[in-house]
Amino acid sequence: MSYVDQHLDPDERVVHRARVHWIVYLGPVILIGAGLVLAIPGMPGISAWGGVAILVTGLIGVLVAWVRQISSEFAVTTRRVIVKTGFISRRTIELNMSKVESIQVDQGLVARLLNYGTITVIGTGGTKEPFSMLEDPLAFRHAVQREQG
Repeated sequence: MSYVDQHLDPDERVVHRARVHWIVYLGPVILIGAGLVLAIPGMPGISAWGGVAILVTGLIGVLVAWVRQISSEFAVTTRRVIVKTGFISRRTIELNMSKVESIQVDQGLVARLLNYGTITVIGTGGTKEPFSMLEDPLAFRHAVQREQG
């Protein structure tokens, strides 16, 4: 059972869920491709062991990205915004809708084209919590706005 589902109040329900975008795999996959090419014996410029090292680094990167994706939860409920990240060390934020001032969305050109971005949950009292690589951040913000009002 997910963190969000475990921490819902009896009369609270989830109205929107989001997750980490697939873009977190892009860098590691590029490293894997480069490592495969460079690991071919006889390639000029680098030894095959250098290519294997790059390949292993890419595989570790894929594992790290996968753990990040499965251990992050973003939810808007009828009462709160709930965000949980982390696997071994956990970071959570649970803000009541009445305490959410705004959800800031930051997207560069590539992020807009691929529909991911960074959201910053801004709460009363100066709380500012950024979360990067969120899939469809505008839908998350719209869900918060709908529930606020």
